[in-house]
Amino acid sequence: MARIVQLAPFIGPGSGVPGVAYDLGREFRALGHQVESFTFTTARAGRPDPFRARGRWSARALQSWRTVWFSTVGTRRARAFLAARPDAVSICHGKVVAGDVYVNHGVLLAAMHAHGSGIGGFLRDPTHLFSFVRDRARLRSDVHRRVVCLTEEEVAALTRTFGRVRPPVVVIPNGVDLERFRPPASAARRAARERLGLDAEHRVALFVGHEFERKGLYLAMEALVQATTVLLLVVGGTRSMVARAQREAERVGVADRVLLLGQQSDLSAYFAAADMFVLPSSYESSGLVFLEALASGLPVVATRVGIAPEVVEDGRNGWLVDRDPLELAQRLEELAAAEPGSFTEAARRSAEPYGWRSIAERYVELLDTVRAEREAGARA
Repeated sequence: MARIVQLAPFIGPGSGVPGVAYDLGREFRALGHQVESFTFTTARAGRPDPFRARGRWSARALQSWRTVWFSTVGTRRARAFLAARPDAVSICHGKVVAGDVYVNHGVLLAAMHAHGSGIGGFLRDPTHLFSFVRDRARLRSDVHRRVVCLTEEEVAALTRTFGRVRPPVVVIPNGVDLERFRPPASAARRAARERLGLDAEHRVALFVGHEFERKGLYLAMEALVQATTVLLLVVGGTRSMVARAQREAERVGVADRVLLLGQQSDLSAYFAAADMFVLPSSYESSGLVFLEALASGLPVVATRVGIAPEVVEDGRNGWLVDRDPLELAQRLEELAAAEPGSFTEAARRSAEPYGWRSIAERYVELLDTVRAEREAGARA
């Protein structure tokens, strides 16, 4: 049995980095390991954010403060936390510069470049520059014994952005909860659609994402102009983002076939209601939602980003497309014309190798290697 410490700003059920760390921790425990967490709350010793408590900062300013504080003061406290647990092996999911294994959950500059923001957009926010300098320092030092990237393409993005990476880099993809995300029974599918006012004749494409522009929501709306039999179900976005998306849907004349739901907690219900999944994103470090859609039995229409090229096979469980609304429309219409459920089995099978248990086992194997190296170094 190993003692494993995960370091992340936040850890909890859901999506993003907090959800990844949560699912890994759950599987580590199921495998018999002792798991501890070092988070923003741990570093603050339970004290609330000082500026949030007084209501003085905007959400963006508060996030910037958290980034800088957790990267500096949090790093010092994380190292003390680990020093008090010399037998533990540790996984860092970002911000703090500590831990045996660093998991690269994305390259901000690569994302902005893919979206067309360029270096100017990157430099407009001082926190971006701070994060770049912090991560360049970590990747060119021996703070970490290994760096984990989520896809092979992300290894290339990391080296293009930061140059030489000193620790050895390994690829371990994100996983998917195969119990939570699975093809729905007929009754569950029918109930999910009825809650949204959908009948059996609707052909529904699901979009899930927060950054609408980068993830291609407006491109998907353009595709609806040609994909006339498809209804687009959109989950994600703040209130202002949703309002802007509504205006865009009205501008291109597809508002009657776009259902904007905002942020939702139980994604499985929306996968159950859909016939296909679409995400023509300009950049993804991984794209966990691709795996969730496939595990739910949905064919995926995606650009060649993140893990999509590794799991989507044209005509078998979806289609890989360029960021072209006409091509996107063609593939959506092809899926809409197919018999409902005809892609379910192939989609599910393609996600099954990525269950969180098998991914956690790969991390345990890596941590065993790291521990052995550390002990050999101590003896030397």
